[in-house]
Amino acid sequence: MTPTTTPEHSPLGKSSAYADQYDPSLLFPLPRQTNRTGLGIAPGQALPFFGADLWTGYELSWLNLRGKPQVALLQAQIPCETPNLIESKSFKLYLNSFNNSRFASSDAVREHLRHDLSAAAWHGSGQTASIGLRLVSPEDFDQQAMEELSGLNLDRLDVECSHYHPAPELLSAKHDEPPVTEVLTSRLLKSNCLVTGQPDWGSVQISYSGAQIDQEGLLRYIVSFRNHNEFHEQCVERIFMDIWQRCRPIKLTVYARYTRRGGLDINPLRTSHPMQLPPSVRTARQ
Repeated sequence: MTPTTTPEHSPLGKSSAYADQYDPSLLFPLPRQTNRTGLGIAPGQALPFFGADLWTGYELSWLNLRGKPQVALLQAQIPCETPNLIESKSFKLYLNSFNNSRFASSDAVREHLRHDLSAAAWHGSGQTASIGLRLVSPEDFDQQAMEELSGLNLDRLDVECSHYHPAPELLSAKHDEPPVTEVLTSRLLKSNCLVTGQPDWGSVQISYSGAQIDQEGLLRYIVSFRNHNEFHEQCVERIFMDIWQRCRPIKLTVYARYTRRGGLDINPLRTSHPMQLPPSVRTARQ
């Protein structure tokens, strides 16, 4: 296992040789605490949210014992309580290492994936736990429905935007009026990779109960991530913490679905309360 270190030491932005045989050492864990400290979450402090990083791998293949290629979709659920996130390019290189490796069954592949990803997520903590992981066989591909995030679309608002780095001061809520329960969405979330600067495109769903959040200010705030350099998981935690602190809702959930890159998408969810996972990943514990 590659030691946990800084993003600059990751494979991102560097030429990489593609391993042609299974190699779990390609996984590159990055500590979550570095970014969380900047959000006001001290080391050892109880997290102010629950949630998980919900990964989908669209390019998973291996050989059976007779050398015939096999394919599947990967769904992985990495709890936000794990000390590390997994750097996405290393995840891609790791999955590629299965391409010319032989396994007796899809169950064997799933158990290798579960073991390796769990080890990376918990690396350096002295703890061991299993992540949620599921392989979807080709026979079930047609059951993987694509749906828009439900909720009231903030993008309908004709607002003037002038902030392109996170501006939490744009957030406000009407604390002198009765509380509401709302689900708000936007397709205008964009940030950049922390290391390479490549654009990351996403949609975000914000569900909350409490003082009504000013929708125009919230949309401007979402747009303010446009030139911000941060990983997907870190952006969602920043959005959660800014709304939680500025608007002081009773309940809050922030869920982002990002466009896949390199056959992978990362869809972080952070919530103030235990809740059921979105339908597309509800079975990832299997």
